[in-house]
Amino acid sequence: MNSDEFRKQAHLMVDWMADYLEHVEDYPVKSQVAPRTIYDQINSAIPKLGEDMEHIFNDFKEIIIPGITHWQNPNFFAYFQANTSPPSILAEMLTATLGVQGMKWETSPAATELEERMMEWLGDGIGIPKLWAGVIQDSASMATLSAILTARERLSKYQINEKGFEGYTKLRVYCSDQTHSSIEKGAKIAGVGKSNVIKIPTNDQLEMRSDLLRQQIESDIKQGYQPLCIVAALGTTGTMAMDPLEEIGMLAEKHNIWLHVDAAYAGAAFLLPEHQSLMKGIEKADSFVFNPHKWLFTNYDCTAFFVKDKKGLLNTFSILPEYLKTASDGLVNNYCDWGIPLGRRFRSLKLWFVMRHYGLEGLQKMLRLHIALAEWLEAELKKKPTFEMVVPRSMNLICFRYMPEGVEDQEQLNTINEQLLQSLNASGELYLTHTKIDGKYTLRMSIGQTNVTQTHLENAWKNIQELAHGIVINE
Repeated sequence: MNSDEFRKQAHLMVDWMADYLEHVEDYPVKSQVAPRTIYDQINSAIPKLGEDMEHIFNDFKEIIIPGITHWQNPNFFAYFQANTSPPSILAEMLTATLGVQGMKWETSPAATELEERMMEWLGDGIGIPKLWAGVIQDSASMATLSAILTARERLSKYQINEKGFEGYTKLRVYCSDQTHSSIEKGAKIAGVGKSNVIKIPTNDQLEMRSDLLRQQIESDIKQGYQPLCIVAALGTTGTMAMDPLEEIGMLAEKHNIWLHVDAAYAGAAFLLPEHQSLMKGIEKADSFVFNPHKWLFTNYDCTAFFVKDKKGLLNTFSILPEYLKTASDGLVNNYCDWGIPLGRRFRSLKLWFVMRHYGLEGLQKMLRLHIALAEWLEAELKKKPTFEMVVPRSMNLICFRYMPEGVEDQEQLNTINEQLLQSLNASGELYLTHTKIDGKYTLRMSIGQTNVTQTHLENAWKNIQELAHGIVINE
């Protein structure tokens, strides 16, 4: 493909991209295809001869698009958002064009130095202590694994990396019973073992009980276990509950346990001064993670991982074979030494574009709008006796269920709400997901899509009520 043909095809695709963003609401939010529909339309082998781009792009529109769940649709209220925005998309186009492999400073100085500055911008914005350092990871799961591995090496004085686990086979990781599954996965990969992830019960707000954490730590020490890491959640996956960071931090400090703070989704809201009080106690932590690719309008993948002491990361992950040695080693950050992968994408470019395009005040305005929309929906739900807020609203997450008159049996209520969720998602008008809280099947509505407005919320609430009232209740 020569430059003229590339330019022609690129213009056609950018036109399609602009049209898509303008009309994304015209698509069903959740893909309506049946399993294997896409697979069966794709040739079973690589084509022997090359095909023209018009044919390939047409198949993209005809085969791929029907199998896409449209995360950028403002009626997407499922999971947590994975938002993008025009400046982020433009930066990704440039990133793809440059094809940077930013493993070391030498391989692209701009990628390294822009990342360092962007992590400073984010850290200052959300209230990370000044002396901490940051690095961009691909996901919160990878950042949490990095934290557990670094905690493991600090505890063993880096002997597990050198000699294996001899003498360190009774390690413990603590988190609440609401914490993300990545904690267990990280413990498995790090060799700690799933059974050594101790889940601490929560209170009626689904926040970790620090008194029970203290009792568990003290009991484990008496039984010969070595407390390795505590994971405190600022915004759990199910309900966005906030663990008491300062109380947990005091326990971690007392027992010299690594404290990792998982704010994967809610961390973006700490750009708002009115929510930074939730960060009280962060100075007692050792690491912190949040995802700009969730609620900061920067498309996947882009995870901000901060550590109090970068030397721990370097001692855990750095390895320097002859072919990676450069003249600048020791003078600059080589981010391949700050985590697991050697290869690294140029992720900081889209962060730079987004933060410069919107500015701090613009980002804050959008975050406040989403929280205000959630407040509105919460008020509407409370007006209706046939709907229940299962837990209080946390920021922009609503957890509710339908409770038709005369139905009190919990299993029947669970069935009704599951049916409601399936009907909503099958309609193509909006997309929600669920969780279970004290055995109650609960619908989750995360209100944070980049272009969501009051009108979208009003339409969604109307659809929810209509489909709920249309459910046939079996006696």
